[in-house]
Amino acid sequence: MKKLVVIDSCMRAESRTKKILDAAVAELSKRYEVEIIDVNSIDLPPLNKATYVDQRENGNIPSLAVELARKVAACDRLVVAAPFWDMSFPAILKSFFENISLFDITFTDDGTTCVGLCKCEKVLFITTRGMDIKTGDPLDQGSPYLSALSFLWGLGEVITVAATNMDYLSPDELTLRLESTIAEAVKVCEEF
Repeated sequence: MKKLVVIDSCMRAESRTKKILDAAVAELSKRYEVEIIDVNSIDLPPLNKATYVDQRENGNIPSLAVELARKVAACDRLVVAAPFWDMSFPAILKSFFENISLFDITFTDDGTTCVGLCKCEKVLFITTRGMDIKTGDPLDQGSPYLSALSFLWGLGEVITVAATNMDYLSPDELTLRLESTIAEAVKVCEEF
């Protein structure tokens, strides 16, 4: 069975993004062995002078970062779930990506440029945005970041499923928007 890694950065118990993710994972579990990585429960420090320059550049990389990087590099498909925060996604997710962006695991170079080492062919990005900001809008910085990371790591096509304007809908409209986005996510997952 093919391997799928889910990177979950949903923080709230009542997370709308998590509701979409749960429906997507239920569909994907029919065809993939699923491993969920909850970035909120991982103890990897953000990269700063002490953790990057003083430690990482001297070969002192946390074994957990190496283990997680290898899991992501080896998976056939990747799902990233994150709410829209401050025009992108939570900082903890960016910190997670920085920690597992490891030379000779997720990428290398060929002497002239970086080359991705991941075997993943598709990435599904699930998000909910409080404002009416569509994917591709210059105000959305989450989707472009994942596309750039996909280029660096060789992850393949990035597909975004986003529910928008969630903070400005009536309760009935919110329910309908969530239901339609869940249906969209499940449909994407049928071919993912």
